[in-house]
Amino acid sequence: MQEVYDFANEKMTKSVKALHNEYVSMRAGKASVSLLDKVVVDYYGCPTPVQQMAAVSVSEGRNLVIQPWDVSTINTIEKAIQASDLGVNPMNDGKVIRLNFPPLTEEKRKLLAKEVGKYAEEAKVAVRSVRRDAMEKLKKLNKDKTITEDELHDGEDEVQKITDKYVKEIDDMAKKKEADIMEI
Repeated sequence: MQEVYDFANEKMTKSVKALHNEYVSMRAGKASVSLLDKVVVDYYGCPTPVQQMAAVSVSEGRNLVIQPWDVSTINTIEKAIQASDLGVNPMNDGKVIRLNFPPLTEEKRKLLAKEVGKYAEEAKVAVRSVRRDAMEKLKKLNKDKTITEDELHDGEDEVQKITDKYVKEIDDMAKKKEADIMEI
């Protein structure tokens, strides 16, 4: 039965990590280097993350400064940022690219808070799907006479405890991200 618990923990952890990655790349009104995690530049035919092509730093809380190591790639990086869903216009002075993140409007904050909830619900659905798969594995073990009825019920209780733990973690992450977005 331990392999069923390990399976559930591993898959549920992946769902929580995916949610975390989604939240990290969401704009919350502040500049963050992680906002560029999903921006990929076509560098000589090879998709390359911006962080591998340039030094990226936060300046004055609401600005990102991108300084390419190879200045000839500055226009390519700028185009990749424009094509992304960041919602900011890069300013290129020939040596560095500056991204200014204006404060979010109340309407935009509410939309982002809804998105936070949507992503959290998707993660919970994924966790519940893993729970269903784990329960099916336990039932198969019982059907194959590998475990008894009592062990089946104990296993189902344990899988539910694991599920509850991850659902709580998702809820906590969502509340924290929503509070981060809504703070002025």
